[in-house]
Amino acid sequence: MKTIQLLRALIPRQMDVMLPEGDPKRTGEKVRSQEPGEHPSVTLSRGYLRIKTVQPEPNYDVAVRFLERIAAELGLGCQKVEPCNEHSLVPLWALPEWTSLSLGGPSRSGLKAIGSSMELACTACARLILWVTRGLLSADAGLSVAINPRVPGPGARQLRSILLSSHTDVVPVFEEHWTHDPFEAFKDSQGNIYARGAQDMKCVSIQYIEAIRRLKAEGKRFPRTVHMTFVPDEEIGGSKGMELFVKRPEFQALNVGFVLDEGLANPTDAFTVFYGEKCVWWIKVKCEGNPGHGSRFIENTAAEKLNRVITSLLQFRESEKQRLKCDEHLTLGDVTCLNLTMLSGGVSFNVLPSELSATFDIRIPPTVNLQAFEEQLTAWCRAAGEGVTYKFYQKYMDQTVTCTEESDPWWKAFSGACRDMHMTLKHEIFPAATDSRFIRAAGHPALGFSPMNRTPVLLHDHNEYLNEQVFLRGIEIYACLLPSLASVPPLPAEG
Repeated sequence: MKTIQLLRALIPRQMDVMLPEGDPKRTGEKVRSQEPGEHPSVTLSRGYLRIKTVQPEPNYDVAVRFLERIAAELGLGCQKVEPCNEHSLVPLWALPEWTSLSLGGPSRSGLKAIGSSMELACTACARLILWVTRGLLSADAGLSVAINPRVPGPGARQLRSILLSSHTDVVPVFEEHWTHDPFEAFKDSQGNIYARGAQDMKCVSIQYIEAIRRLKAEGKRFPRTVHMTFVPDEEIGGSKGMELFVKRPEFQALNVGFVLDEGLANPTDAFTVFYGEKCVWWIKVKCEGNPGHGSRFIENTAAEKLNRVITSLLQFRESEKQRLKCDEHLTLGDVTCLNLTMLSGGVSFNVLPSELSATFDIRIPPTVNLQAFEEQLTAWCRAAGEGVTYKFYQKYMDQTVTCTEESDPWWKAFSGACRDMHMTLKHEIFPAATDSRFIRAAGHPALGFSPMNRTPVLLHDHNEYLNEQVFLRGIEIYACLLPSLASVPPLPAEG
């Protein structure tokens, strides 16, 4: 696709060229042109929503091509990074000093490095992170936006950058429970757009892009570079996505100072901002006991022991549930959420099993002493009897939170811009988990923020939707937030 000069207009032209290409029967893509009277940014968002990046088999190839075409229109170069140890960096485009747009996913076909002979045959299990980087919003770079960037001076390089983080994958759907095709991006007469990813979080990805488009069109320049990343597999834990990427030298080269990532909708007039997350613990409790015939009263059975464990944990669950219910100042992010998720064991109707197990999903807020909580788990298992053990399948221990005091320069810039827009902020601990936890653990302050107020929380739910006016307002919000964040004065650590 021909590269388009950036300063030509505030709003892009007809968006059909930026929608997915290819054989719809093969890829499941739904190619659409812009509807009469529809805002081009809405058309672009609906095109992204139609790409089936749904777990467990996300079509990342199409998403990559979609975002690459946007990068070309914006005049941005891009680079793909393979974060897994067994694969290497896949350079696609050069990295001039400018704003970055990164994207990722497994490729099911060979990828050729643009401008070189390097090729990589990727398999379905590969995980790619691609970002587009150009210092196009950097005043110190001294470049005319979109052409002939030059390397900034040493002073400019010392300023840490702003990272806009997002993920490309979405969770599975149960189509029989949806009013409309979850990958049609159907828009009703009220402007509600129904699609998987409408809230989590393809909408935010396009809001980032369209805010950058607007700032570029206005000729804005700032002391700090702005980057965007689009990473894979957040919805399945991020172990082959952001968790590995933050440890890579390519991430270190971004020189990240502050990060915005996904948040949640808020049904009220307020906007929710998340400054920390719960620690996710997944445990499997195994209970061994005496086997026997189903017609007898056998002592010390696995079932009796498992019943004691389940009773102890669910009693704790109920106490946390009541604590949340009785204290109006608490949110879901302030209490420990515990759920029994799987039961397994047994060989026959008439045989008492020698072993039974149960798995639990536990989400622990940063205010809880993790060592003390694990000691309590051990005590519950010990009290259930001999032969009761547990194993961790996920045990996240980092409890880093981002400062929300006005003395903090990043929070001051963020909250100040929100006040200028007359936005009411409500800051909380995120009740689940996002890629922000890996970013904070790497030492970078991060806020979870999705500008979706007056909207029910529908991520992972049936009939997930977002109103187009709320979506468009989000672009305006980011277009005001980014200048504030990218203009934070030099910090002491930056010399």
